[in-house]
Amino acid sequence: MTLTVRPATLKDVGAIADIYAHHVLHGTATYEVVPPSLADTEAKIEAVTGRGWPFLVACDGLEVVGYAYATQFRDRPAYAYACENSIYIAHDRRGAGIGKLLLVALLQAAEAHGFRRMVAVIGGGEPASVALHGSCGFEHAGRLTGMGWKAGQWLDTVYMQIALGDGTATAPDALGTD
Repeated sequence: MTLTVRPATLKDVGAIADIYAHHVLHGTATYEVVPPSLADTEAKIEAVTGRGWPFLVACDGLEVVGYAYATQFRDRPAYAYACENSIYIAHDRRGAGIGKLLLVALLQAAEAHGFRRMVAVIGGGEPASVALHGSCGFEHAGRLTGMGWKAGQWLDTVYMQIALGDGTATAPDALGTD
């Protein structure tokens, strides 16, 4: 297995949609219950990359086996330096280190963009996702109990966070107002 990470392109839409569809239909990490269409997936990639935010894919050779992206945590201006990550691995490739490879690359790309804090919002409190984020230095920031109903059960949402670059030790370079 030769893994590489690169920016996503619109040629990756089908693979990204397939990976996510499996998680939507068979997992609890996302609270969506209907997989987004190819057009919706393409629009997501364009929206993320159009803002200059990182959207990455992990490849084994030419095959896309996972993806990750960062978006501004909330849409209000004061959140401009905080991002939320999303990361999904092909269901038959989990446990092979792909998630960590992607998350480390995403942390670097988000910091290069100018984000100062990354938040992981982990649907279902998925133990593998909590462990992955913890292995990359994320700290537990909270748990919201019973936030989603999926697969016949109430699901918790776990929040984890990590500082990027100077974190909150300094003001961001591009800060125009207080």
